[in-house]
Amino acid sequence: MASDSCRSVWIVVFPGFELLDLSGPLCALNLATGTKQASYLAGVFSARGGSVASCAGAPIDTLKALPSKQLDTLLIAGGPIDRAIESDAETIALIRNLAPRARRVASVCTGAFLLAAAGLLDGRVATTHWRYAAELQRRFPKVRVSADRIFVRDGNVWTSAGITSGIDLTLALIEDDFGVDISKAVAREMVVYHRRSGGQSQFSTMLELEPPSDRIKDSLKFAREHLHEPLSVERMASAARISARQFARLFLKETGDTPARAVERLRAEVALPRVQEGTEPIEMIARNVGFGDKERMRRAFLRIYGQPPRALRRATAVQNSIGHGGA
Repeated sequence: MASDSCRSVWIVVFPGFELLDLSGPLCALNLATGTKQASYLAGVFSARGGSVASCAGAPIDTLKALPSKQLDTLLIAGGPIDRAIESDAETIALIRNLAPRARRVASVCTGAFLLAAAGLLDGRVATTHWRYAAELQRRFPKVRVSADRIFVRDGNVWTSAGITSGIDLTLALIEDDFGVDISKAVAREMVVYHRRSGGQSQFSTMLELEPPSDRIKDSLKFAREHLHEPLSVERMASAARISARQFARLFLKETGDTPARAVERLRAEVALPRVQEGTEPIEMIARNVGFGDKERMRRAFLRIYGQPPRALRRATAVQNSIGHGGA
């Protein structure tokens, strides 16, 4: 944990930035300062200063950045992809000039495109909104894009996924600066999770399946709450209040998946962050999430993630060592 001195955070915006990319981190930093055990001095900056309109049209007063000043954290907001990709040369130049004066650099959502354009992500692992990860990789082939992460830390450069993940990123920055108790207190005030791990998937099986009927939604909710128990088609059909035959037909029609495969995906989704944390035996995780044994979980991970649990655990350990080693 770093010392408890006041830390300056400069948040850089550009015309058409996403308002939540700014307001989420600002709120978290202000709440941290309000605990009296942490201290941040946050400001909003732009290449020219003055009023800058967000993509929602709301204008924000900004300061003109002075590259000669030292700062602790440089945070780049994102915005609609066309605005981020076509951001003016002055903003890119500003980021390039400010970054060497910052202890660490971070971005929210498509702000990663601006960091990449400034050359700050070359050779680094980074993430962005899942919808634009392939575009980030295409435009900047030197970046090692990790498309399915909430946030990534590679040395002193942090990048986060879409919009609200900027809050997860900021909570992680606060924890890095002032400890877990402060970041937990901020999360409670914001009524958000403390905190989704950086390795957690951006996707959710529950959201991706998106069944239109309440019956299938109820069956998925029941499955999610009883993953550690046997989940036959008959049991899920009972939660949906229809016959097993009718349930299997309706489930496939509404989700494009079978109940068994959906349950497998739900179990893998719950198991993944626990596998990556590295604190529990693989066998125990497999039992606790309902796979029954580690071999069934291994086969499911290969189908869903393309790698077995132990390989994903090793990869996360290596990534964490890279991040902390460069701090």
